[in-house]
Amino acid sequence: MTTPTTEAPTRTPEQKEKPDDSGHRVQAGLLDPKQLVTSFPDALRKLNPATLYRNPVMFIVEIGSALSTVMAIIDPSVFGIVIAIWLWLTVLAANLAEAVAEGRGKAQADSLRKTRTDTVARRLSGWEKGRTDIPETEVRANDLSLGDHVVVEAGQIIPGDGDVVEGIASVDESAITGESAPVIREAGGDRSAVTGGTRVLSDRIVVKITSRPGETFVDRMIALVEGASRQKTPNEIALNILLASLTIIFLMAVVTLQPLAIYSKAPQSLIVLVALLVCLIPTTIGALLSAIGIAGMDRLVQRNVLAMSGRAVEAAGDVNTLLLDKTGTITLGNRQAVEFLPVGAATPDEVANAAQLSSLSDETPEGRSIVVLAKTKFGLRERAPGELPGAEFVPFTAQTRMSGIDLPDGRQVRKGAAAAVADWVRNEGGVVPATLGEAVDGISGSGGTPLVVAEKTGGRAVVVGVIHLKDVVKTGMRARFDELRAMGIRTVMITGDNPLTAKAIADEAGVDDFLAEATPEDKMALIKREQAGGKLVAMTGDGTNDAPALAQADVGVAMNTGTSAAKEAGNMVDLDSNPTKLIEIVEIGKQLLITRGALTTFSIANDVAKYFAIIPAMFAVAYPGLDALNIMRLHSPTSAILSAVIFNAIVIVALIPLSLRGVRYRPASAASMLRRNLLVYGVGGLISPFIGIKIIDLIVQFIPGIR
Repeated sequence: MTTPTTEAPTRTPEQKEKPDDSGHRVQAGLLDPKQLVTSFPDALRKLNPATLYRNPVMFIVEIGSALSTVMAIIDPSVFGIVIAIWLWLTVLAANLAEAVAEGRGKAQADSLRKTRTDTVARRLSGWEKGRTDIPETEVRANDLSLGDHVVVEAGQIIPGDGDVVEGIASVDESAITGESAPVIREAGGDRSAVTGGTRVLSDRIVVKITSRPGETFVDRMIALVEGASRQKTPNEIALNILLASLTIIFLMAVVTLQPLAIYSKAPQSLIVLVALLVCLIPTTIGALLSAIGIAGMDRLVQRNVLAMSGRAVEAAGDVNTLLLDKTGTITLGNRQAVEFLPVGAATPDEVANAAQLSSLSDETPEGRSIVVLAKTKFGLRERAPGELPGAEFVPFTAQTRMSGIDLPDGRQVRKGAAAAVADWVRNEGGVVPATLGEAVDGISGSGGTPLVVAEKTGGRAVVVGVIHLKDVVKTGMRARFDELRAMGIRTVMITGDNPLTAKAIADEAGVDDFLAEATPEDKMALIKREQAGGKLVAMTGDGTNDAPALAQADVGVAMNTGTSAAKEAGNMVDLDSNPTKLIEIVEIGKQLLITRGALTTFSIANDVAKYFAIIPAMFAVAYPGLDALNIMRLHSPTSAILSAVIFNAIVIVALIPLSLRGVRYRPASAASMLRRNLLVYGVGGLISPFIGIKIIDLIVQFIPGIR
């Protein structure tokens, strides 16, 4: 049995790296000049009405810009020309926000395209496991079909996505994950999936192709990071409908102003009415909404997580219940032997000797730690299996739940789960002492895992002692779970351990609940129960037996090391195969929702403020009483309108970095986040137009032709 190589988090080489507040690597320069120059042509292309109509707010602004341009040409004036220019700049700023967000994904897509080569595949005709005389045919990778078997040896490129069905090999996946350290891929386990474009470094494997040409993992990654397959999420659609409704309301309000203005002998030009409409409709959030969604998916990509849809990112932000595997997520995963406890008349030295003998062929980290403990604490020289001629090693199986050794002198040693070894002792004519239960329960109650060691000499088996294996909780997990609890998220630890062990680990880690002795059916039942109660559930998995639960969960994060079935079932894939990443994914999802809510609050507050800043200045001539409401003392109606239009365009550009980076997320309850949103972005949205428009008004009044 092999120990898989650890796969560390990485970043793609295309990313200019600098640490953010959380210690991760993010792209530098959200508005660096190079990125702006690259994105500007895309922003111009998005002026096409056939593209822009999907954004109803900015589509109205574009129509208004076109009307203003026509009016400025028919009846030339400095005011009309400047207004038309700034209206077009408003549309361009909105397009630039989306183009910059998409541009960062395209840079990563270009990097991924370099991994695709015209690989030659060695297809096997009529593959059967174990046969070495199967004829090979060389074909292009694009000619492979679903279900084909190919052989790949050291130095060769894996021609397509698939599962290893024979052999074991070290694979370089740096082309996909950016991580230079090789990983182990082997048949028959949960680390059997391989990705087309990666390179085999050692040994020989047979791969069963599980994807069609053009539908490989790399192809899907390229489509996702480019945004080609991005569709609006339900929340985005709902918000777009709200923004469109507000736009229609303000459109009707502006249209009805003209008869009132004519009646009061102060008629307004079409350019003024268009400018007023653009200032009053929610252009800020309308311009940035798409960029916020794209940036949310991009933040996941920066952490080597691929979301198959924006809906999955949103769902992560609304998650109520988090299902986390104990081993490798909450704990370090490799249990270590820390103590040998004798049972009955046995001595600690006898327990150490029996434990070491039963673990000689056990290559797992737990088995190695038993041998090491016997050597370091009891001075027993480590014996190689070859030093015991005639000995027969008994491998561990899921049915027996034991392993051990049969020595040439007739002695048998067994090590395994307490219930399994106790049954073996009884079947071999022995008696299980009452003190065994106390020792096992004591270890389980402290969060450890007990393994019982027994020997059979002569005609009767006896229990020798208990090995105490300890699973170490990762540093900082309790604090992370406290943060999740503050966010209103319930955490559930999933483990195959017995309930006593599970409870001890759960208490130490600080999770809210646990599911012990969990089977795939138990996981599925738990998810359905939570969902029946109106909860959204997130979980991770990597095996074929996890696939049903991953598909059922609202957010299913499959490990890249896992099987193809798991990756197909989930709606996210973690390229680093780090189960703890699920906590970060939830935080990124919440940050997306908070950013959208914050900028929506700011935009609507902005519109309200602009209304009270502009209308009094516009009609003060016709209605002198309104001059009392002109608290900013704007220079004139034309300077007021122009200042508002300029401020409207500038604020969109100023908020592009925030929409791409996201509002800084702090774990808190929904009520607390709402108060903070209203205080910071609501009040800020009300105040900033008064300050900004006044400053711009002081400048534009000096432009010749502006009265």
